Amino acid sequence: MLDVENQIGVKLTESLAMWPAASVSGYYFGNSDSKYFGLGKIKNDQVTDFSERKGISLEKAKKWLQPNIAE
Repeated sequence: MLDVENQIGVKLTESLAMWPAASVSGYYFGNSDSKYFGLGKIKNDQVTDFSERKGISLEKAKKWLQPNIAE
């Protein structure tokens, strides 16, 4: 109906996964009364807490969260 495969090159595999793997699909709903906000950057104490809760090294947590860490 949407001719997606020809329009943007996304198709479904035999197991109904989207290909290429980086493809994203979803339903999005808007509301004029909604308020949107940013959460800001996280600090080192939050990174440390995250690493402890996840049971990973602090170095690995910093690698994963680097774009979100305050300088």
